Amino acid sequence: MALDIRRFIQRFVEEAADHLPHLREGIHALEQGNADREQINELFRAAHTLKGSSRMLKLVPITALAHSTEELLSALREGTLTITSEMTSLLNQAVDELTDFVGRLAEGATGEELPEANAALCSALENAAHGQLPTQPSSPVPVTPTAAPTSPSTPVSESELRLSDTVRVRLNRLDDVIRLMGEVLSGHHHLHSLVDQARELSATLPADQQSPFQAFHRELKDSVLTHDSLMSDLHDRALQMRMLPLSVILDPFAQMSRELAQSLGKQVYCRVRGSEIELDRQMIDRLSDPLIHLLRNALDHGLETPAERQAAGKPPRGQLVIEAKQDAGWVVIEMHDDGAGIALEAVRQKALAKQLVSEEQLNALSEQETLELIFLPGFSTKSMITDFSGRGVGMDVVKRTVVDELNGDLQLASVSGRGTRFTLRLPLSLAMMRVLLVHVGGVTLGVTAPYVSELVECSTDTFIDAAGQRTLILRNEFVPVVSLAQLLNLPSTTSSNESSLLLVVHQRHQKLALIIDSLIDERDMVIKPLPAHLRHLPLVSGMVSMGRNALVSLLHVPALLEATRRSVLHPSVERPSATSAQRILVVDDSLNTREIEKDVLEAWGYHVTLAENGRDGLAKALAEPFDAVLTDVEMPVMDGFALTARLRENEDYRHRPIIIITSREKETDRRRGIEVGADAYIVKGSFDQNNLVETLQALLG
Repeated sequence: MALDIRRFIQRFVEEAADHLPHLREGIHALEQGNADREQINELFRAAHTLKGSSRMLKLVPITALAHSTEELLSALREGTLTITSEMTSLLNQAVDELTDFVGRLAEGATGEELPEANAALCSALENAAHGQLPTQPSSPVPVTPTAAPTSPSTPVSESELRLSDTVRVRLNRLDDVIRLMGEVLSGHHHLHSLVDQARELSATLPADQQSPFQAFHRELKDSVLTHDSLMSDLHDRALQMRMLPLSVILDPFAQMSRELAQSLGKQVYCRVRGSEIELDRQMIDRLSDPLIHLLRNALDHGLETPAERQAAGKPPRGQLVIEAKQDAGWVVIEMHDDGAGIALEAVRQKALAKQLVSEEQLNALSEQETLELIFLPGFSTKSMITDFSGRGVGMDVVKRTVVDELNGDLQLASVSGRGTRFTLRLPLSLAMMRVLLVHVGGVTLGVTAPYVSELVECSTDTFIDAAGQRTLILRNEFVPVVSLAQLLNLPSTTSSNESSLLLVVHQRHQKLALIIDSLIDERDMVIKPLPAHLRHLPLVSGMVSMGRNALVSLLHVPALLEATRRSVLHPSVERPSATSAQRILVVDDSLNTREIEKDVLEAWGYHVTLAENGRDGLAKALAEPFDAVLTDVEMPVMDGFALTARLRENEDYRHRPIIIITSREKETDRRRGIEVGADAYIVKGSFDQNNLVETLQALLG
């Protein structure tokens, strides 16, 4: 389900129109010395609400400025500072800039079109919160020119006129170049077919015309072959323009790991190697979140506390290594630690408790297959859900991103007491890949070459029956055989009595032989993403252009493999819908936030009741039972921590899920959430609808 962001931005504009005048009036009261403690609290909550609402909508400049404003108001609220004219001047500047941002949104601008927040103003607000006031707060930040203007009368040397050897190009323009190159490639492949047709035509001509026509054919063929070399060079150069070093995302990991480990009461030494390896910009953008998930899980699940490590005969400081290397057309990223490893028995028990597999199915799994249960949606061995881990979506997100979206491979190895290793294998680029074009049931389809193992032709008599599944023994390996036409509900053109052409595809240690009608071609092709209305198709990952506006569907090999082994990984009987009669209470003082969460949850079938503060939420929760409660922290009358604590005192809510959704991201706030009894803690900055729904589903079972 896709949210109508424009509708929620309009709601944000309306909500901000109430908060901004309130902020301006409160700041004026501060200037006059007429503001009491409660008024300052109201100012803080207004800034906090703007921060939280803008954060959920990814309005980054507004979030940054509201956060800095909140920091100063928080210090004033806590009584650590005394209001000064410099502070009120900074606050007024902040409100002016926030008003400008909201005005742009009201005129139709999107979050991406907003200018960056004034970094100098944000810094000044945060410095003031720590008692460091600027000397001239009202003065505009001077802009330093990049080069001094040259007087017309002053002669300019040739060297001074030399321009930089680099230019900045917007990524969408570069994408346009890649897209156009794909069209050129498709047209060029058509030239190859014309060369073949010309050769066939020459054989039908009279003898006296064959010699000049053959000369023409040779010249045409030589020209096309020359262009082949040029096209290959163009392909390589175009892709190189999109390449960035992995240091963009890997270099901050050492500091990030230390900070996360410290917040968890652990010690870690993180080494990053191979960050100079380059990868497509599009890949790097998508790779950041999965790697952060792996890092957090390594620190939270894997590495032990210093005391636990010393008791196990290990040094108190854990080791975490992140290493990248290039392997032909692939980039391999490994992340391994020397922690406790993954406890297989805990994995088994959690899988059974969450009804992810039946006991019979679990007993049939190998150790490796048992380990890989952690990649199933909803799996987690953590008792408390936080931003670090435990939501039951982290490993699922990693697998979905690496395998499904990036056409890569993900491998897991773990030894009890010695650590865990994740290996990510990724293609250099998603913009253009080698594609095999096949014909099945009257339709042309594409398969990306990295998933293709080989092409085999054999008689159907060589197939054997293995537990009711047609199987081919290929070099002493049992490979399931499936008709691709039947799998896609296409008309089958292959008789059971004749030989079959098999396209053997693979993912990690799994192989599948697909019966196809014929192989058409193998070529480098530009991958086009599916339009929004087709992204729900499970067996299609993208489109490729054949030229002349002819599009071919690109098969999603991991989904094909999953379809053949679904009975192994999932119960034979479908679980009933978890949302059929479940009622959710949403408590938040921001109207926009309440409505966003309500729309998301109702789209998934939940019944939602809204409350505007902790007291209102408590009254509604005690009046009638709810299956789960979602609450903000910073609210008037009663905050979310107090609400959670009061609910846990009630027998009806002793064990029902309570999720805190807040802008507060400090570890002390997370720990307080645990102490009062929350089951999950979601920061609005990382909020998305899948995060919320999957967390709720994981808790409700």
